[in-house]
Amino acid sequence: MERGPGKSSQTRLSVVIPCFNERKTLRECLERVLSIRDTELLLEIIIVDDCSTDGSHAIALELAEKYPEQVTVLRHQKNQGKGAALRTGFARATGDFVCVQDADLEYDPSDLKRLLMPLISGNADVVLGSRFLSTGEHRVLYFWHYLGNRFLTLVSNMFTDLNLTDMETGYKVFRRDILQKINIQEDRFGFEPEIVAKIAHMRLRIYEAGISYYGRTYGEGKKIGPRDALRAMYCIMRYNLHQAPLPVQFMAYLFIGGFAAVINLAVFLGAFSFGYSAVVSALSAFFLAAALNYVLCILLLFRHKAKWTAPKEIAIYLFVVCALGILDVVLTRSLLKAGLAPWIAKSAATVVGLALNFAGRRLLVFPEPASGPWRPQHEESGDQEAVSNQRHR
Repeated sequence: MERGPGKSSQTRLSVVIPCFNERKTLRECLERVLSIRDTELLLEIIIVDDCSTDGSHAIALELAEKYPEQVTVLRHQKNQGKGAALRTGFARATGDFVCVQDADLEYDPSDLKRLLMPLISGNADVVLGSRFLSTGEHRVLYFWHYLGNRFLTLVSNMFTDLNLTDMETGYKVFRRDILQKINIQEDRFGFEPEIVAKIAHMRLRIYEAGISYYGRTYGEGKKIGPRDALRAMYCIMRYNLHQAPLPVQFMAYLFIGGFAAVINLAVFLGAFSFGYSAVVSALSAFFLAAALNYVLCILLLFRHKAKWTAPKEIAIYLFVVCALGILDVVLTRSLLKAGLAPWIAKSAATVVGLALNFAGRRLLVFPEPASGPWRPQHEESGDQEAVSNQRHR
């Protein structure tokens, strides 16, 4: 394997194996992982038993006793899920690179050396193994499961602006220093879309490589199901919307803004029908809808942990709201004077305000860079300078 400048002759790979009731395959899985060792590749294997009840923990302890220098066993006293097991394992990893190896042998450990190549050569920060790029062996299984994986990958790519072929892959290899910067929140299979979202936001150098796949049937112990697919959709939105590409954010904002617009229209018509003037009715409706819009934007779209009392943010938001409020009143009154029905006048002003509201919130109130591989020119220059300096040391 080629190595980048300054690399030592040996690479240390931490292999984290999350395990829950895998008594039938755990021993063989570990033996296969150990078989990829050579003079250039050292292994640290961390088995995280997620409160198995089938004897997997006893097997793990036997393996740790047999290979004390390579194998560490950790155990959860309560079953928490794959994401929680990986969080535990990642925290103990000490290798140059860290990978995930499922204990069920759906993935072939011999592929790991190929996944490591872009990392060892210094070209990549993360490498994902794709079940859909490989020309190797693949077991033919469920069509709808395959279609679900493809759909989730497509949706994830729309939100991250990446062109992955297999977001849900179980083979992901990271630089350890990169992985330590990521706070993993998901406890179950939502780990996959969460980690992809977060590496996309970090604008890392992400590579894919084809892998073999030996899938299991549900009768053979496959655990992921429809509930996990729904959770994956939720995770794609939860961890991506605040930094998704602008077209995707705008589509999401249409739902938020559309709901606020309905409230805007309803309050205006109610106030207007009770005899309030067009100005009073329009202003009352607009500011009530704007407050609702702001809360929903924070909770669902732009930011999950907003600083609700940040003076600058609130000042900018009030400026945007006031400017658009004035525009809303002027446009509504103008259309009413032109002879349009109140609901048509207000609806037209609301549509204009919807587009301008999104622009104001996205660009002024909640400015964040979009996710994906794009980098600002100054970042690229800085990276190139850093590489140049490293080469001349």
